[in-house]
Amino acid sequence: MAGSPSCAAGRRLQLPLLCLFLQGATAVLFAVFVRYNHKTDAALWHRGNHSNADNEFYFRYPSFQDVHAMVFVGFGFLMVFLQRYGFSSVGFTFLLAAFALQWSTLVQGFLHSFHSGHIHVGMENMINADFCAGAVLISSGALLGKTGPAQLLLMALLEVVPFGINEFVLLHLLGVRDAGGSMTIHTFGAYFGLVLSRVLYRPQLENSKHRQGCVYHSDLFAMIGEACEGPSSCGSSGLASTLHFTALGAGQHRTALNTYYSLAASTLGTFALSALVGEDGRLDMDEVVGSGHRRLMICPALQPILESKFKVQDTCGVHNLHGMPGVLGALLGVLVAGLATHEAYGDGLERVFPLIAEGQRSATSQAMYQLFGLFVTLMFASVRGGLGGAWRA
Repeated sequence: MAGSPSCAAGRRLQLPLLCLFLQGATAVLFAVFVRYNHKTDAALWHRGNHSNADNEFYFRYPSFQDVHAMVFVGFGFLMVFLQRYGFSSVGFTFLLAAFALQWSTLVQGFLHSFHSGHIHVGMENMINADFCAGAVLISSGALLGKTGPAQLLLMALLEVVPFGINEFVLLHLLGVRDAGGSMTIHTFGAYFGLVLSRVLYRPQLENSKHRQGCVYHSDLFAMIGEACEGPSSCGSSGLASTLHFTALGAGQHRTALNTYYSLAASTLGTFALSALVGEDGRLDMDEVVGSGHRRLMICPALQPILESKFKVQDTCGVHNLHGMPGVLGALLGVLVAGLATHEAYGDGLERVFPLIAEGQRSATSQAMYQLFGLFVTLMFASVRGGLGGAWRA
């Protein structure tokens, strides 16, 4: 027992020392490598005789606001359905996102916008950094309640690099089209967290499953999160995140229309199914909101199997909310690519599937690349998530 006070003091210092170290290292890296891009730097912008009204800030910042709200409000409040973990859910979201968006700016910058020894940043970098933070928060949903803030920060440190590499491989090397971030964000974040949850499996946590329940006010706040989170919701931020991955012009117009009406229809269907399977025909907000780990109407048998057979303790049900929809979206991308023709898209084919339009690939070949991109994402997420469990001790 003599060592207990010193151990407690060490644990108390873990988080502040880690935060200070990571922030200090990030600040040094920003000072050395990060510079404004030509659309942000005053000298470079005005040298091209541009007016201030032409700057991309005015038409990109609204999209950034929506995505930023999705990350900080959507993900945070979506996880407060846990009746005893509300403050931690929101607080840890702020902590992880604040670090991940800085770290991802550096990692993505080295891969995408590194020129003349510097990373050149602008509005696009801010939006991409938020999406990476979103993938980290998806992973954290599978670990909520099993790890502390210091461990979650280490998870973010380890996850951002393979996220950036996977994104670079898919979008730039394989030429995959990933509408809505189905593979790069949802699939990667979900299965990174699920594999890590398996590595961190502790049998004694089964004795505290009663703490994963929800109460009236926790579900009420979770509804706020669902309205702001992800393409699976009907919030404007979810639509903005989908639009970001779509070609400008007609492509974004189609995406807005398709997403708008399909989400409205799916919401109505969710209420209908919830009333149909609910006790005495009552609505179950776990099912309507889609935040609870008990979303049995979505997948009646899979969640218990994950826990009993594979020892995966998925606290927030990220497999249902992000993993399976991400894989489904990727497979639909395979189908759409395989059916792409000049007759269907006309001149717009160059914006949607440029390699098909240029004759470098057939529609079938593009579909195979799409499928291979899903396989690469699953491998990156699973292998790196498994290796990330090395810090569990």
